Amino acid sequence: LYIVDFTARIQVYDRDGHYLDRGWTTPDYRNGRPSGLSIDRDGNLIVSDSHYHCFRIYSPDGKELRRIGGKAGTGPGELGYVSDVVQDAEGNYYVAEFGENQRITKLDPDGKFLFSWGSYGTEPGQFSRARALALGPDGNLYVADACNHRIQVFSLDGKLVRCFGEPGSEPGQLQYPYDLAFNKAGVLYVVEYGNHRVQKFSADGQPLGCWGGPGRAPGQFHCPWALAIDSRGKVHVLDT
Repeated sequence: LYIVDFTARIQVYDRDGHYLDRGWTTPDYRNGRPSGLSIDRDGNLIVSDSHYHCFRIYSPDGKELRRIGGKAGTGPGELGYVSDVVQDAEGNYYVAEFGENQRITKLDPDGKFLFSWGSYGTEPGQFSRARALALGPDGNLYVADACNHRIQVFSLDGKLVRCFGEPGSEPGQLQYPYDLAFNKAGVLYVVEYGNHRVQKFSADGQPLGCWGGPGRAPGQFHCPWALAIDSRGKVHVLDT
């Protein structure tokens, strides 16, 4: 498990929570710390260096292999606050941005700009703080549209497929979804910062159950920020 914290360190643990005595820090964090983490198709770590308008590719032992982006702005190839990045099987990158840019940007395997989509707003296809991304077993891109309290699903060419979720605390409703991940069976798990819980969905958005709730006892959450599913199907939640 790779965990980034507010000291800008990426620390490495085994699945049982034992620290493996290795970790590293991004080159500069005076402007702010990185947020998103994901694994690329080669098993390397993608670190969203959010406040530096770029993402960095690291080997599992922390060697920086490349940096993509770095120029702030709203134009093609420029990036705003980078919240999360995922890579598809063809090597293309999908970059979630918010702040000045409320959009998804697609880059080719070399990091060259292909196109982007989205804008600020509440209509389908618009975003209000796209917090995290996940590639689904159906080949679509799932976006945690946090401040719109929903999940939006797009084809890899940026076409809207569907949305699900609405503000609330009932099953099927969402309150600030901050991260999402699929297990091997194609079940989607969503962590809700606002509802202090994890919720399960089918890939088409049908609620399958939820657990957690506000509190500090084991099994409860207080502002959970992210989750990851390991190779055995266990769900690890960052209870910030």
